[in-house]
Amino acid sequence: MGTPLGDFVRAKRDSIQPEALGLPSHGRRRSPGLRRQDLATRAGISVEYLTRLEQGRDRNPSVAVVNALADALSLDPAERNHLRHLTKITGGECVADSRPVPPRREVRPSVLETLRLLEPGVAMVTNRLGDILARTSGYDAVMSASGLLDPERPNLTRYLFTDPRARTFFVDWDDLADQQTFDLWLAPSGEHAEWVGAELALGGEPEFTNRLNHRAVPRRGTLRIDHPSVGELRLLRETLELPGDAQQLVVLLPADDHTVRAVDELRRPPREGLRAIS
Repeated sequence: MGTPLGDFVRAKRDSIQPEALGLPSHGRRRSPGLRRQDLATRAGISVEYLTRLEQGRDRNPSVAVVNALADALSLDPAERNHLRHLTKITGGECVADSRPVPPRREVRPSVLETLRLLEPGVAMVTNRLGDILARTSGYDAVMSASGLLDPERPNLTRYLFTDPRARTFFVDWDDLADQQTFDLWLAPSGEHAEWVGAELALGGEPEFTNRLNHRAVPRRGTLRIDHPSVGELRLLRETLELPGDAQQLVVLLPADDHTVRAVDELRRPPREGLRAIS
């Protein structure tokens, strides 16, 4: 049985072509990517130890080994942080309770005041599970047509994998689904990922399960929306971490002139039609 750390190392190794690291290709092979021998040599560890690590038979690598693997795999800063996080999970430092519980939903008054000052901008407070905990009227205006905000307690992760409207509303649905699933691994403890994961897994969502097990660090680019009223919107995402609350303040900024005009139109109150007076 694998581990989060072992699965990530194996998946990353499989995704790297030897030529990208200046290594010979060794001709045609049955398995893709970098050979264990090549990675072990670059990291300065034995093939036997790397095999145990990938197969989950070693759960407590040293800091030196983790750093050596990060260097050998040429991980970027986000992937290095993820590797360290998975090492903690694998080693039992992030132990979940036997009964997972939802995370804290309260938003601090000072954060709510910050959100108020951003009006009428497009902004919200969320957590790694995708719960939308507070939002501006501008966020409502842009997202109301998606169906995301229909439930009493909207959750972006659940919406992406269970509501068919999500696949047309978000142009880059695959990328966004990767991001939301990956963020579960960054939740403050394993119990939170298990809590939302159990909900979606029981709903028979293989795409969610496959992404959760893959554990690859996703791309994060411009958020593109196919809005039924104003056409395609392109939004830049700026995220402020609120570590003490395990929450994030996310601000969506128009990336082009069309989006600026379209968001202004969506925020404008609807005009009342003429009424016949008898």
